[in-house]
Amino acid sequence: MADALITKEVIGFLEELKANNNREWFEARKPEFKKLQSQVKGFYDSLAGTLGKHDEIEKAKMFRIYRDVRFSPDKTPYKPHFAGSFARAGASRRGGYYLRIRPGESFAAVGFWQPDAKDLLRIRQELQQDAEPFRKVIGSTKLKEAWGGLKGECVKTAPKGFDREDPNIDLIRYKQFIFTREFTDKEVTEPGFLNAVDQNFQAIRPWLDLMSEILTTDLNGESLLG
Repeated sequence: MADALITKEVIGFLEELKANNNREWFEARKPEFKKLQSQVKGFYDSLAGTLGKHDEIEKAKMFRIYRDVRFSPDKTPYKPHFAGSFARAGASRRGGYYLRIRPGESFAAVGFWQPDAKDLLRIRQELQQDAEPFRKVIGSTKLKEAWGGLKGECVKTAPKGFDREDPNIDLIRYKQFIFTREFTDKEVTEPGFLNAVDQNFQAIRPWLDLMSEILTTDLNGESLLG
């Protein structure tokens, strides 16, 4: 399907935008941008539909290319990339998927970027009580081949209320729980890119399901969903 491709023209436009990130250049090429934006939106819509065949997606969102420069020292008005997110549906399915298309810096991501204080505490308490299921899932060959290791910011020693000598402190220290997978421009513009992204998202599903189970139950394993 033509609308399920990221073409070399998309990458080329974004490269030019990065080199000419100003309103005059962009406005002169607005028709070209609109055409490419529509193409990329078709790709994200197709990916959302493909994800929906094996997961429940509540909301698919493609982000605006315009930057909010009000509080940023970087006053360039545009993001030299396209990006979109896919939120999993329902109270029992936590986490979501993300994909960014940027020349030389494209990547997929999944996980919990800014968990609220309640969720973060619940995850840490679970890891303190028994981290073995978590380690088993993130150590699986399929997941590691697709995503590598767990990423995210960590506290320097131990979170408040947790022992720095805890045998699972290496996991408890995380403030974010994220996996990322980079793609080259060649991979992004190949006909099979949508399927490759989807396969990676399927590989991370056991971890998302485990995290959903943790965040919807208490430490005794009782459901919090009522």
